[in-house]
Amino acid sequence: MMAKAIATIHGAVSLVNAIANKKGATLGIELKVEAIVETTPGKGITIQSDSKSLSSRLINSTIEKIVPKKDLEKNKISIILNSEIPLGYGLKSSSAISTSVALACAKIFNPKATDQQILLAGVEASIESKVSITGAYDDACSCYYGGFNVTDNEKKKRIHFEKAPSNLIAVIFLPKNRKRGNLKNLKTMPAVFENAWELARNSKYWDAMIINGLATATILNSDPKIIVNLLEKGAIGASVSGNGPSIAAITKKENEANIKKVFSSLEGSTIVSKINNQKAEVHEVYN
Repeated sequence: MMAKAIATIHGAVSLVNAIANKKGATLGIELKVEAIVETTPGKGITIQSDSKSLSSRLINSTIEKIVPKKDLEKNKISIILNSEIPLGYGLKSSSAISTSVALACAKIFNPKATDQQILLAGVEASIESKVSITGAYDDACSCYYGGFNVTDNEKKKRIHFEKAPSNLIAVIFLPKNRKRGNLKNLKTMPAVFENAWELARNSKYWDAMIINGLATATILNSDPKIIVNLLEKGAIGASVSGNGPSIAAITKKENEANIKKVFSSLEGSTIVSKINNQKAEVHEVYN
């Protein structure tokens, strides 16, 4: 069998960290991952990527979950990944990569696969390959569907979702020092994260993000003062994204320069992304 499919999936930022209670909330951003999957007769999986730190175990595990075993036996699967999402900063690169691979493989081998089956292939592979503690169902949902997604990660369920205002941008700071605090300590404040999650579930996303930001910054060795400074300069929400170390501030375009000023005194770089409301896309290419 010879076939080729290209899937495009976007990144996301955290509104509520899911480690404390296995319940999270995220928002899609426009930085994207493209997975090109090509099959030829034979056997085996090859991966080409511009990132050295990419987990090939994650990709192999994802493929095994979405491609029927009999097809794995007689197809050589080659994967090319192009990603705009910086890896290892809490911007959901792993979820975007695993889900894009699952989506492209499903297009070729399993065209009747549902959205949920595609998402679960990446989520279960993330747990199996130890890329994620919770499987990051919240991250996968915003990467796949775009917009706001509030999820119960344990039940693998979207509890609440809606499109985000399209006039917003995410200004994201990537610290030079990539040390993260101890993630287990996030479990010391379950009530705080539960309150933030309830706010997100009731569409009070920015309040949720601010509470999450102050709590995660305190626990994960960032400076909570940065969150306060960002709000003073016009951010409507700000938080450590994922388990860090990136910090994301959501704001209107006209405040971009002021938000960047807050980050300019810190060591690292800043990127800007629009908010994404677009669902993942996939198409087959015929040679």
